[in-house]
Amino acid sequence: MNPVYASAVAASITTFKLAGWDVRVRGSEHVPARGGGVVATNHVGYLDFVFAGYGVRERSGRRLRFVAKREVFDHPVGGPLMRSMGHIRVDRGGDTATAMREVAAALTDGDLVGMFPEGTISRSFVPLPGRPGAAKMAMDAGVPLIPGAVWGSQRISTKGRKPRAAPRTVVTVTFGPPVHYTPDEPASAVHGRLMGAIRDLVDDAQRSYPQRPAGPDDAWWQPAHLGGGAPTVEEAEAAAAADSAERRRRRAAGG
Repeated sequence: MNPVYASAVAASITTFKLAGWDVRVRGSEHVPARGGGVVATNHVGYLDFVFAGYGVRERSGRRLRFVAKREVFDHPVGGPLMRSMGHIRVDRGGDTATAMREVAAALTDGDLVGMFPEGTISRSFVPLPGRPGAAKMAMDAGVPLIPGAVWGSQRISTKGRKPRAAPRTVVTVTFGPPVHYTPDEPASAVHGRLMGAIRDLVDDAQRSYPQRPAGPDDAWWQPAHLGGGAPTVEEAEAAAAADSAERRRRRAAGG
């Protein structure tokens, strides 16, 4: 583990304790103890990569190198930190070949690579359809494809809401068995099984979550289908499409 990543892990653990967050990990035995692998999780909050990385660390102290969008690396503070930790930048809608070569090299070297197949935070807190990048990465390298679910992190920091200290918040991280695939099948088919596994893990995490909203004003972090105040799946997909269109507009305008 590189020294910056090790320092970041130590800082994260300290932050969890100081903030009073109760991070609970299940299924870490499904993460390979050695060798390459792709870990693909849902995306409900800005700190999901921190919690997923913490969950993977329980497996022989392993490091998770996340594939993150260009905007994260362009941040004046976060960007240098992400690069120092060995995370991988991808330019959505631009040059993705460079990132894919870096991912392939990482997997060949025996690293674990993290990915959010949805590509963005789901405002409904229910997994979006996503894209088959994670499946293709694993298939091209011939490594395990591990589904995962993070839940509760949206209560701390998520899209459209100010970050909160949220003391005593429980955050669960769950990993499932590797998604089976054969080398000659379409990546889209493997992606479908991956997202099915992620949806099942998320649904179980939501239904077994030990905390409930404190009242009607606190129900925003619960999904609509469980009686919460989050947008519906249809509303979230429409918002994600609008975000994508706005990114394309800005890219075309040179922004």
